[in-house]
Amino acid sequence: MAQKIELKGKSFLTLKDFTAEEITYFLDLAAELKEKKKQGILTETLRGKNVALIFAKTSTRTRCSFEVAAHDLGMGTTYLEPAASQIGKKESIKDTARVLGRMFDGIEYRGYGQEIVEELAKYAGVPVWNGLTNEYHPTQMLADLLTIREHFGDLAGRKLVYMGDARYNMGNSLMIACAKVGMHFVACAPEKYFPDQALVEECRKFAEESGATITLTKDVSAGTKDADIIYTDVWVSMGEPDSVWEERIRDLTPYKVTMDVMKNAGEQAIFLHCLPAFHDLQTDIGREMNEKFGIEDMEVTDEVFESEQSVVFDEAGINLCRVFAIDDLLDVCERPSNRTTDILFDGLTKCDLENANTIQLHVVDIDFNFICPETCRFSEIRPSKNTPNLSRIVLRDI
Repeated sequence: MAQKIELKGKSFLTLKDFTAEEITYFLDLAAELKEKKKQGILTETLRGKNVALIFAKTSTRTRCSFEVAAHDLGMGTTYLEPAASQIGKKESIKDTARVLGRMFDGIEYRGYGQEIVEELAKYAGVPVWNGLTNEYHPTQMLADLLTIREHFGDLAGRKLVYMGDARYNMGNSLMIACAKVGMHFVACAPEKYFPDQALVEECRKFAEESGATITLTKDVSAGTKDADIIYTDVWVSMGEPDSVWEERIRDLTPYKVTMDVMKNAGEQAIFLHCLPAFHDLQTDIGREMNEKFGIEDMEVTDEVFESEQSVVFDEAGINLCRVFAIDDLLDVCERPSNRTTDILFDGLTKCDLENANTIQLHVVDIDFNFICPETCRFSEIRPSKNTPNLSRIVLRDI
């Protein structure tokens, strides 16, 4: 049984917002729910809840894992894609957040800039989960960390090498995750593909507390030596122009994951990839790149992808468990009202105030009129530390 840590109502936007203990709790809970599912034990603890799934970028694994996990936990889901909604076209993110926050108990967003998911979380009044942005992919990290822990039995002290373009969501998030849980992170790439220096320094501060290390190197042999995990991702992300393919292929081909790389890491090493992967010519993009540049694979060879050291499909299966874990954030307070609210503290006595002198209410652009009884006075209204959209209205005895 995962030891309970109170996180209800908190949004899941980046692992920077969570401690090592909280991340471990997510992993423990995911493992627990995974085992219950395997045994056929129902865990419909969130029956009656509903979540909105906003997919500005399409996905196979993220959508399926959210929908199946929500169903297993008893929740309903509504899938929203750009062609089927007015998000960002006729309706701003701020307005969308305030509408969906009144209809749903939680919102998942998968799309572009981190500022979008941050704005959703600011105004929704319900938990928001980052299913992927340009900058971060925190839910994928739960799947990756659980995969690694299941394979090796631990996390702390393990060496993870990320090969390829380390500037975006996967490189950033793996660096953060490793720094938080005490793993040694190596970005192995040309220098211009290194993570942002400000984030590197932030992660090194996390690493000081956990015992992790952060290394940036252009040397494939030195970087991958004795690694426990070799990780890569596609070289061009969804939304980037096709014109970047030629440059990426030229720059990153020396950082392709090959059997020589795996041998240099050692027989204990496993290969991970968040998928989809361009390891053969069985996709439209793979065939297109073959016609243009004469290549048969890109970030990983088919030999590595299909080898015994590859655990990418176990990793993909655990994607479901990452959502089991973060859905524990869903037990939130009441949904915000959609009208002006008069709050009448009539009938409160001195004894009532001594026993419960703090009342919590959702505040999402709502006008409040406070009417206090003669036995008390309105003292203050201040934001909650953990949930910005939750305010604490404090009454004190006169």
